[in-house]
Amino acid sequence: MKKAFLLVMILLTTISVFGQTQKTGYVDSQVILAQYPAAIKAQGDLDALIKEWQTTLETMRGEVQKLYADYQKQAESMTPEAQQTAQQTVVAKEREVQTYYQQKFAQPGGEVVSKQEELLAPVKAKIMEAIEAVAKEEKMTFMFDKSGDILLLYADSAFDMTYKVLDKLKRGK
Repeated sequence: MKKAFLLVMILLTTISVFGQTQKTGYVDSQVILAQYPAAIKAQGDLDALIKEWQTTLETMRGEVQKLYADYQKQAESMTPEAQQTAQQTVVAKEREVQTYYQQKFAQPGGEVVSKQEELLAPVKAKIMEAIEAVAKEEKMTFMFDKSGDILLLYADSAFDMTYKVLDKLKRGK
């Protein structure tokens, strides 16, 4: 009788321990971004702005090409001073094009990156709020993003070991 009781207690304890497993979930952020209307609008706004900048850049490049072609046609009939002035004009316009390109499209400091962050930051914040809400509703311990690199999107703070690790490092143990 004692053995049967002990066996039942061990079985119940084992079931109880295994019943407390942590729930882990994942999302595919690429699917969310492709289907969430606010994300679609933000990306559309960014794409329109990029297209406008690219059009301006192409126009500027066309102007440089025209200046250079005009210079080549007239170079032989120009005085040395006029040639030098024309060359300087072409070089200055080319620098202007390069500066514009750097301002708009350079990585990581271009306006494309800052505009992308400006337009998508509120959308990403709402997505993260939703992920956290779903994680709590579903009693998830961890949430990962399966698109691209695996990223931890939500973690129950009870499982954060950061400060314990820092304490161990500081103590040198």
